[in-house]
Amino acid sequence: MKETAVAMRASRISDLFERLRREKRRALSPYFIAGYPDMGSIGELILEAIHHGADMVEIGLPFSDPLADGPVIQKASQKALAEGMNASRLFKLVRGLRKHFEAPIVVMSYVNPILQYGLPAFLRDAHEAGVDGLVVPDLTWEAGRRYHSAFQDGRIDLVPLVAPTSPAARVKRIAAEAQGFLYLVSVTGVTGERKELPADLREFVARIRKATEKPICVGFGISTPEQAREVTRIADGAIVGSALVQRIAASADSNAARVEVRNVVGAMRAAIDRT
Repeated sequence: MKETAVAMRASRISDLFERLRREKRRALSPYFIAGYPDMGSIGELILEAIHHGADMVEIGLPFSDPLADGPVIQKASQKALAEGMNASRLFKLVRGLRKHFEAPIVVMSYVNPILQYGLPAFLRDAHEAGVDGLVVPDLTWEAGRRYHSAFQDGRIDLVPLVAPTSPAARVKRIAAEAQGFLYLVSVTGVTGERKELPADLREFVARIRKATEKPICVGFGISTPEQAREVTRIADGAIVGSALVQRIAASADSNAARVEVRNVVGAMRAAIDRT
């Protein structure tokens, strides 16, 4: 029996998925690192993604010990930190982006930068900047429950991560209280490009579907347009991170990086729309 104990409140995220369901479409959410490849061009790259088919964007706040991230994102995060990126500058970036589009913006941050900033202040400033959701990989759902009222008051969706190893009872509790969408980690491990999707991904998504009617997005390891298409045959959205960051890293300059973002997002969008 599906859990529906907590209703989805109105937000850009819930509005997006309601619209996509009506249109029988699936979401594409590229992942960027705030301040990478540099402070000046990151905003332009995100706008490029929006203009070429992204429905939602995830922006990572770089951290010195990113436990859930593979080498591509770790290296990019170190460079962004060296550029001086921090939470205040991230919020400034989001405020600038909000002048150009209304698509949902989800921030990924580890616990430490949030607590250093101060949770109430972080949520307040994030909401005022235009952030819609927050993913915190090193905050377990059980530990995070003490902060749920703060997220509700701050009008930010706390998006839970669900792993293939999550037991059914735990998935049921998470699904009952989740806001925004459920972020399914396709593999047990860190982020990074992979040649193939896990063989049991369809079974994993089907198991989560039994627990919730809330949107399900899959991330970690989606590297090609065909993989994005396969994911969105069974889930409500695909999150593409390392594959995009790697192509930005290989670009000679900001113009080349914009072309890469345009090509990657455009190809993913075209593949998903064939679903």
